[in-house]
Amino acid sequence: MNEAERLIKVLLKPADIRLNGKRPHDIKIHNPKTLERVLTQGSLGAGESYMDGWWESEDLVGMLTRIDRAGIDQRIKGDWKLLSKIALGSLRNRQTQKRSWKVGQKHYDLGNDLYELMLDKRMAYSCGYWAESKSLDAAQEAKLDLICRKLGLKKGDHVLDIGCGWGSFMFYAAEKYGVKVTGVTVSKEQAAFVAEKAKRDKLPVTAKLIDYRDLTGTFDHVVSVGMFEHVGPKNYKTYFKSVQKLLKPGGLFLLHTIGGNLSRAGMDPWIDKYIFPNSHLPSIAQIASAVEGTLVVEDWHNFGPDYALTLAAWRKNFVKNYKKLDHEKYDERFYRMWYFWLCASEAGFAAHKLRLWQVVLSHGDLTKTYRSIR
Repeated sequence: MNEAERLIKVLLKPADIRLNGKRPHDIKIHNPKTLERVLTQGSLGAGESYMDGWWESEDLVGMLTRIDRAGIDQRIKGDWKLLSKIALGSLRNRQTQKRSWKVGQKHYDLGNDLYELMLDKRMAYSCGYWAESKSLDAAQEAKLDLICRKLGLKKGDHVLDIGCGWGSFMFYAAEKYGVKVTGVTVSKEQAAFVAEKAKRDKLPVTAKLIDYRDLTGTFDHVVSVGMFEHVGPKNYKTYFKSVQKLLKPGGLFLLHTIGGNLSRAGMDPWIDKYIFPNSHLPSIAQIASAVEGTLVVEDWHNFGPDYALTLAAWRKNFVKNYKKLDHEKYDERFYRMWYFWLCASEAGFAAHKLRLWQVVLSHGDLTKTYRSIR
Protein backbone atom coordinates (compact mmCIF):
# COMPACT_ATOMS: atom_id res chain seq x y z
CA MET A 1 0.00 0.00 0.00
CA ASN A 2 1.49 3.35 -1.06
CA GLU A 3 1.12 6.60 0.87
CA ALA A 4 -1.66 8.00 -1.37
CA GLU A 5 -3.77 4.87 -0.90
CA ARG A 6 -3.22 4.93 2.86
CA LEU A 7 -4.30 8.58 3.12
CA ILE A 8 -7.39 8.07 0.94
CA LYS A 9 -8.47 5.08 3.01
CA VAL A 10 -8.17 7.15 6.19
CA LEU A 11 -10.22 9.95 4.62
CA LEU A 12 -12.93 7.57 3.38
CA LYS A 13 -13.29 5.65 6.64
CA PRO A 14 -15.83 8.05 8.29
CA ALA A 15 -18.05 7.65 5.21
CA ASP A 16 -17.72 3.84 5.22
CA ILE A 17 -16.47 3.80 1.63
CA ARG A 18 -13.89 1.24 0.53
CA LEU A 19 -11.49 1.24 -2.39
CA ASN A 20 -12.33 -1.61 -4.78
CA GLY A 21 -14.99 -2.88 -2.39
CA LYS A 22 -18.00 -4.91 -3.47
CA ARG A 23 -20.80 -2.64 -2.20
CA PRO A 24 -22.63 -0.30 -4.63
CA HIS A 25 -21.30 2.85 -2.93
CA ASP A 26 -17.67 1.68 -2.91
CA ILE A 27 -15.10 3.09 -5.36
CA LYS A 28 -13.60 1.00 -8.16
CA ILE A 29 -10.15 2.26 -9.18
CA HIS A 30 -9.16 1.70 -12.82
CA ASN A 31 -6.02 3.84 -12.91
CA PRO A 32 -3.45 3.72 -10.06
CA LYS A 33 -2.71 7.46 -10.54
CA THR A 34 -6.26 8.37 -9.45
CA LEU A 35 -5.57 8.63 -5.73
CA GLU A 36 -2.57 10.92 -6.07
CA ARG A 37 -4.53 13.07 -8.52
CA VAL A 38 -7.39 13.47 -6.04
CA LEU A 39 -5.07 14.24 -3.14
CA THR A 40 -3.14 16.91 -5.02
CA GLN A 41 -6.01 18.49 -6.98
CA GLY A 42 -9.04 18.01 -4.72
CA SER A 43 -12.46 18.16 -6.37
CA LEU A 44 -10.94 19.12 -9.73
CA GLY A 45 -8.84 15.97 -9.71
CA ALA A 46 -11.78 13.84 -8.58
CA GLY A 47 -14.09 15.19 -11.27
CA GLU A 48 -11.58 15.12 -14.11
CA SER A 49 -10.37 11.61 -13.27
CA TYR A 50 -14.00 10.43 -13.32
CA MET A 51 -14.47 12.11 -16.72
CA ASP A 52 -11.35 10.26 -17.90
CA GLY A 53 -12.74 6.92 -16.74
CA TRP A 54 -10.11 6.42 -14.04
CA TRP A 55 -12.66 5.38 -11.39
CA GLU A 56 -16.28 4.34 -10.99
CA SER A 57 -18.95 3.80 -8.37
CA GLU A 58 -22.04 1.72 -9.04
CA ASP A 59 -24.03 4.09 -6.79
CA LEU A 60 -22.32 7.40 -7.51
CA VAL A 61 -25.03 9.47 -5.80
CA GLY A 62 -24.87 7.31 -2.68
CA MET A 63 -21.08 7.47 -2.59
CA LEU A 64 -20.97 11.25 -3.00
CA THR A 65 -23.75 11.73 -0.43
CA ARG A 66 -21.68 9.78 2.11
CA ILE A 67 -18.67 11.98 1.34
CA ASP A 68 -20.72 15.16 1.80
CA ARG A 69 -22.25 13.99 5.06
CA ALA A 70 -18.83 13.06 6.43
CA GLY A 71 -17.34 16.40 5.30
CA ILE A 72 -14.52 14.60 3.50
CA ASP A 73 -14.27 17.09 0.66
CA GLN A 74 -13.32 19.77 3.21
CA ARG A 75 -10.46 17.63 4.47
CA ILE A 76 -8.82 17.14 1.07
CA LYS A 77 -6.55 20.07 0.34
CA GLY A 78 -5.63 20.80 -3.25
CA ASP A 79 -2.35 22.18 -4.51
CA TRP A 80 -1.25 25.80 -4.20
CA LYS A 81 -2.54 26.75 -7.66
CA LEU A 82 -6.10 25.76 -6.78
CA LEU A 83 -5.90 27.39 -3.37
CA SER A 84 -4.52 30.59 -4.83
CA LYS A 85 -7.34 30.63 -7.39
CA ILE A 86 -9.91 30.40 -4.62
CA ALA A 87 -8.14 33.13 -2.65
CA LEU A 88 -7.98 35.33 -5.74
CA GLY A 89 -11.72 34.86 -6.20
CA SER A 90 -12.30 36.56 -2.86
CA LEU A 91 -10.26 39.60 -3.93
CA ARG A 92 -11.48 40.32 -7.45
CA ASN A 93 -14.96 40.59 -8.92
CA ARG A 94 -15.40 37.50 -11.08
CA GLN A 95 -18.97 38.44 -12.03
CA THR A 96 -18.41 41.78 -13.77
CA GLN A 97 -20.78 42.81 -16.57
CA LYS A 98 -18.22 41.66 -19.14
CA ARG A 99 -17.70 38.27 -17.49
CA SER A 100 -21.42 37.72 -16.77
CA TRP A 101 -21.98 36.55 -20.35
CA LYS A 102 -19.55 33.64 -20.06
CA VAL A 103 -21.96 31.33 -18.23
CA GLY A 104 -24.55 31.90 -20.96
CA GLN A 105 -22.08 30.85 -23.64
CA LYS A 106 -20.55 27.98 -21.63
CA HIS A 107 -23.65 26.45 -20.07
CA TYR A 108 -27.03 27.73 -21.21
CA ASP A 109 -26.09 27.87 -24.90
CA LEU A 110 -24.88 24.25 -24.95
CA GLY A 111 -27.91 23.31 -27.01
CA ASN A 112 -31.67 23.32 -26.54
CA ASP A 113 -31.70 19.69 -27.72
CA LEU A 114 -29.94 18.62 -24.51
CA TYR A 115 -32.24 20.58 -22.20
CA GLU A 116 -35.44 19.57 -24.02
CA LEU A 117 -34.57 15.90 -23.42
CA MET A 118 -33.57 16.41 -19.78
CA LEU A 119 -36.05 18.93 -18.38
CA ASP A 120 -39.84 18.92 -17.97
CA LYS A 121 -42.30 19.93 -20.67
CA ARG A 122 -42.11 23.60 -19.61
CA MET A 123 -38.29 23.65 -19.66
CA ALA A 124 -37.96 24.76 -16.03
CA TYR A 125 -34.27 24.60 -15.09
CA SER A 126 -34.59 24.96 -11.32
CA CYS A 127 -35.90 23.05 -8.31
CA GLY A 128 -39.43 21.64 -8.52
CA TYR A 129 -41.86 21.65 -5.60
CA TRP A 130 -42.65 18.03 -4.69
CA ALA A 131 -44.89 18.50 -1.63
CA GLU A 132 -47.92 17.05 -3.44
CA SER A 133 -46.30 16.05 -6.74
CA LYS A 134 -45.29 12.65 -8.06
CA SER A 135 -43.75 13.60 -11.41
CA LEU A 136 -41.24 16.17 -12.68
CA ASP A 137 -43.87 17.94 -14.78
CA ALA A 138 -46.22 18.22 -11.81
CA ALA A 139 -43.46 19.36 -9.43
CA GLN A 140 -42.36 22.12 -11.79
CA GLU A 141 -45.91 23.39 -12.33
CA ALA A 142 -46.42 23.32 -8.56
CA LYS A 143 -43.26 25.43 -8.14
CA LEU A 144 -44.39 27.94 -10.76
CA ASP A 145 -47.84 28.24 -9.20
CA LEU A 146 -46.29 28.59 -5.74
CA ILE A 147 -44.30 31.58 -6.99
CA CYS A 148 -47.36 33.17 -8.58
CA ARG A 149 -49.38 32.77 -5.37
CA LYS A 150 -46.57 34.10 -3.18
CA LEU A 151 -46.40 37.20 -5.37
CA GLY A 152 -50.20 37.54 -5.36
CA LEU A 153 -50.31 38.06 -9.14
CA LYS A 154 -53.37 39.80 -10.58
CA LYS A 155 -54.53 40.05 -14.17
CA GLY A 156 -52.84 42.98 -15.89
CA ASP A 157 -49.75 43.04 -13.66
CA HIS A 158 -46.40 43.63 -15.35
CA VAL A 159 -43.78 41.27 -13.92
CA LEU A 160 -40.01 41.29 -14.41
CA ASP A 161 -38.19 37.94 -14.52
CA ILE A 162 -34.43 38.33 -13.93
CA GLY A 163 -32.77 35.27 -15.42
CA CYS A 164 -35.81 34.01 -17.32
CA GLY A 165 -34.27 30.86 -18.78
CA TRP A 166 -36.48 29.26 -21.43
CA GLY A 167 -39.47 31.17 -20.08
CA SER A 168 -41.11 28.55 -17.85
CA PHE A 169 -42.30 31.09 -15.27
CA MET A 170 -43.15 33.76 -17.84
CA PHE A 171 -45.37 31.54 -19.95
CA TYR A 172 -47.04 29.92 -16.95
CA ALA A 173 -47.80 33.28 -15.31
CA ALA A 174 -49.10 34.74 -18.58
CA GLU A 175 -51.29 31.69 -19.27
CA LYS A 176 -52.68 31.09 -15.78
CA TYR A 177 -52.71 34.57 -14.23
CA GLY A 178 -53.12 36.90 -17.20
CA VAL A 179 -50.01 38.97 -16.54
CA LYS A 180 -47.50 40.58 -18.87
CA VAL A 181 -43.93 39.40 -18.30
CA THR A 182 -40.58 40.84 -19.35
CA GLY A 183 -37.61 38.54 -18.89
CA VAL A 184 -33.85 39.05 -19.12
CA THR A 185 -31.14 36.49 -19.85
CA VAL A 186 -27.47 36.29 -20.87
CA SER A 187 -28.17 33.29 -23.14
CA LYS A 188 -28.78 33.84 -26.85
CA GLU A 189 -30.36 30.39 -27.15
CA GLN A 190 -32.83 31.12 -24.38
CA ALA A 191 -33.80 34.53 -25.74
CA ALA A 192 -34.43 33.07 -29.20
CA PHE A 193 -36.45 30.19 -27.73
CA VAL A 194 -38.70 32.56 -25.74
CA ALA A 195 -39.23 34.89 -28.70
CA GLU A 196 -40.31 32.03 -30.95
CA LYS A 197 -42.67 30.52 -28.37
CA ALA A 198 -44.21 33.89 -27.45
CA LYS A 199 -44.96 34.57 -31.11
CA ARG A 200 -46.38 31.08 -31.65
CA ASP A 201 -48.55 31.10 -28.51
CA LYS A 202 -49.48 34.80 -28.83
CA LEU A 203 -48.67 35.60 -25.21
CA PRO A 204 -47.47 38.95 -23.71
CA VAL A 205 -44.01 37.59 -22.96
CA THR A 206 -40.70 39.21 -23.94
CA ALA A 207 -37.10 38.13 -23.35
CA LYS A 208 -34.28 40.66 -23.52
CA LEU A 209 -30.62 39.79 -23.94
CA ILE A 210 -29.28 42.12 -21.26
CA ASP A 211 -27.37 42.18 -17.98
CA TYR A 212 -29.57 42.94 -14.96
CA ARG A 213 -27.41 45.97 -14.15
CA ASP A 214 -28.56 47.68 -17.35
CA LEU A 215 -32.29 47.32 -16.66
CA THR A 216 -34.55 50.37 -16.43
CA GLY A 217 -38.24 50.96 -15.76
CA THR A 218 -40.53 49.78 -12.95
CA PHE A 219 -42.61 46.64 -12.51
CA ASP A 220 -45.50 45.54 -10.29
CA HIS A 221 -43.51 42.51 -9.14
CA VAL A 222 -40.05 41.05 -9.74
CA VAL A 223 -39.00 37.40 -9.71
CA SER A 224 -35.61 35.74 -10.11
CA VAL A 225 -35.42 31.94 -10.29
CA GLY A 226 -32.04 30.19 -10.36
CA MET A 227 -30.08 33.25 -11.48
CA PHE A 228 -28.69 34.64 -8.20
CA GLU A 229 -26.05 31.88 -8.19
CA HIS A 230 -24.35 33.83 -11.00
CA VAL A 231 -24.35 37.25 -9.31
CA GLY A 232 -21.33 36.90 -6.99
CA PRO A 233 -20.87 38.31 -3.46
CA LYS A 234 -19.18 41.50 -4.63
CA ASN A 235 -22.34 42.33 -6.59
CA TYR A 236 -25.03 41.29 -4.09
CA LYS A 237 -25.58 44.85 -2.85
CA THR A 238 -25.75 46.15 -6.43
CA TYR A 239 -28.21 43.40 -7.31
CA PHE A 240 -30.64 44.24 -4.50
CA LYS A 241 -30.31 47.96 -5.15
CA SER A 242 -31.21 47.27 -8.79
CA VAL A 243 -34.31 45.33 -7.73
CA GLN A 244 -35.21 48.10 -5.29
CA LYS A 245 -35.29 50.62 -8.16
CA LEU A 246 -37.18 48.29 -10.52
CA LEU A 247 -39.89 47.28 -8.03
CA LYS A 248 -42.94 49.54 -7.73
CA PRO A 249 -44.19 50.64 -4.29
CA GLY A 250 -46.33 47.91 -2.75
CA GLY A 251 -44.80 45.26 -5.02
CA LEU A 252 -43.09 42.01 -4.09
CA PHE A 253 -39.81 40.46 -5.13
CA LEU A 254 -39.34 36.68 -4.98
CA LEU A 255 -35.79 35.34 -4.98
CA HIS A 256 -35.43 31.61 -5.70
CA THR A 257 -31.82 30.49 -5.21
CA ILE A 258 -29.54 27.65 -4.23
CA GLY A 259 -27.57 28.41 -1.08
CA GLY A 260 -24.90 26.97 1.18
CA ASN A 261 -24.59 26.53 4.92
CA LEU A 262 -21.35 28.51 5.11
CA SER A 263 -20.21 31.84 3.71
CA ARG A 264 -17.52 31.15 1.14
CA ALA A 265 -15.43 33.35 -1.12
CA GLY A 266 -14.94 30.94 -4.02
CA MET A 267 -16.66 28.13 -5.89
CA ASP A 268 -15.82 24.46 -6.29
CA PRO A 269 -12.97 24.41 -8.87
CA TRP A 270 -14.46 21.55 -10.95
CA ILE A 271 -17.90 23.20 -11.14
CA ASP A 272 -16.26 26.52 -12.01
CA LYS A 273 -14.23 25.00 -14.85
CA TYR A 274 -16.76 22.66 -16.43
CA ILE A 275 -20.31 23.63 -15.45
CA PHE A 276 -20.93 27.15 -14.15
CA PRO A 277 -18.00 29.54 -14.68
CA ASN A 278 -17.83 32.47 -12.26
CA SER A 279 -20.70 31.14 -10.16
CA HIS A 280 -21.09 31.40 -6.39
CA LEU A 281 -23.54 29.93 -3.86
CA PRO A 282 -24.65 32.48 -1.26
CA SER A 283 -25.14 31.88 2.45
CA ILE A 284 -27.99 33.23 4.55
CA ALA A 285 -25.57 35.73 6.11
CA GLN A 286 -24.40 37.02 2.72
CA ILE A 287 -27.95 37.52 1.46
CA ALA A 288 -29.09 39.17 4.70
CA SER A 289 -26.13 41.55 4.75
CA ALA A 290 -26.72 42.60 1.14
CA VAL A 291 -30.47 43.07 1.62
CA GLU A 292 -30.08 45.32 4.65
CA GLY A 293 -30.79 48.91 3.73
CA THR A 294 -32.50 48.04 0.43
CA LEU A 295 -35.47 45.68 0.83
CA VAL A 296 -37.30 43.96 3.67
CA VAL A 297 -37.62 40.17 4.03
CA GLU A 298 -41.27 39.10 4.32
CA ASP A 299 -40.77 35.31 4.10
CA TRP A 300 -37.95 32.74 3.87
CA HIS A 301 -38.80 29.21 2.69
CA ASN A 302 -36.37 26.28 2.41
CA PHE A 303 -37.20 23.15 0.43
CA GLY A 304 -33.71 21.94 -0.45
CA PRO A 305 -34.55 18.20 -0.31
CA ASP A 306 -36.91 18.77 -3.25
CA TYR A 307 -33.87 19.61 -5.39
CA ALA A 308 -32.48 16.12 -4.81
CA LEU A 309 -35.72 14.73 -6.27
CA THR A 310 -35.56 17.20 -9.18
CA LEU A 311 -31.95 16.30 -9.98
CA ALA A 312 -32.74 12.58 -9.78
CA ALA A 313 -35.47 13.12 -12.39
CA TRP A 314 -33.12 15.13 -14.62
CA ARG A 315 -30.47 12.43 -14.29
CA LYS A 316 -32.96 9.71 -15.23
CA ASN A 317 -34.07 11.69 -18.30
CA PHE A 318 -30.49 12.42 -19.33
CA VAL A 319 -29.41 8.77 -19.13
CA LYS A 320 -32.56 7.56 -20.87
CA ASN A 321 -32.40 10.08 -23.72
CA TYR A 322 -28.64 10.39 -24.23
CA LYS A 323 -28.80 8.01 -27.21
CA LYS A 324 -31.00 10.59 -29.01
CA LEU A 325 -28.31 13.28 -28.83
CA ASP A 326 -25.55 13.95 -31.37
CA HIS A 327 -22.59 12.02 -29.92
CA GLU A 328 -20.07 14.09 -31.85
CA LYS A 329 -21.37 17.17 -30.06
CA TYR A 330 -22.00 15.38 -26.74
CA ASP A 331 -19.28 12.74 -26.63
CA GLU A 332 -18.49 10.14 -23.97
CA ARG A 333 -16.40 12.55 -21.91
CA PHE A 334 -19.27 15.06 -21.95
CA TYR A 335 -21.64 12.30 -20.84
CA ARG A 336 -19.42 11.45 -17.86
CA MET A 337 -18.97 15.13 -17.02
CA TRP A 338 -22.70 15.87 -17.10
CA TYR A 339 -23.58 12.67 -15.21
CA PHE A 340 -21.00 13.43 -12.52
CA TRP A 341 -22.38 16.95 -12.11
CA LEU A 342 -25.98 15.75 -11.76
CA CYS A 343 -24.96 13.09 -9.24
CA ALA A 344 -22.75 15.45 -7.22
CA SER A 345 -25.48 18.08 -7.07
CA GLU A 346 -28.11 15.54 -6.01
CA ALA A 347 -25.76 14.29 -3.30
CA GLY A 348 -25.21 17.83 -2.01
CA PHE A 349 -28.92 18.36 -1.49
CA ALA A 350 -29.50 14.86 -0.11
CA ALA A 351 -26.78 15.49 2.48
CA HIS A 352 -28.26 18.94 3.34
CA LYS A 353 -24.96 20.53 2.33
CA LEU A 354 -26.87 22.57 -0.26
CA ARG A 355 -30.14 24.44 0.28
CA LEU A 356 -32.92 25.84 -1.89
CA TRP A 357 -34.50 29.07 -0.70
CA GLN A 358 -37.44 31.15 -1.82
CA VAL A 359 -37.23 34.57 -0.22
CA VAL A 360 -40.05 37.10 -0.55
CA LEU A 361 -39.05 40.75 -0.14
CA SER A 362 -40.76 44.14 -0.30
CA HIS A 363 -40.05 47.82 0.19
CA GLY A 364 -41.49 47.41 3.67
CA ASP A 365 -44.61 49.31 2.60
CA LEU A 366 -47.22 46.52 2.49
CA THR A 367 -50.61 47.57 3.80
CA LYS A 368 -51.42 43.99 4.90
CA THR A 369 -49.32 41.45 6.77
CA TYR A 370 -47.64 39.06 4.34
CA ARG A 371 -48.96 35.55 4.90
CA SER A 372 -46.55 32.69 4.27
CA ILE A 373 -47.68 30.27 1.56
CA ARG A 374 -46.50 26.67 1.43
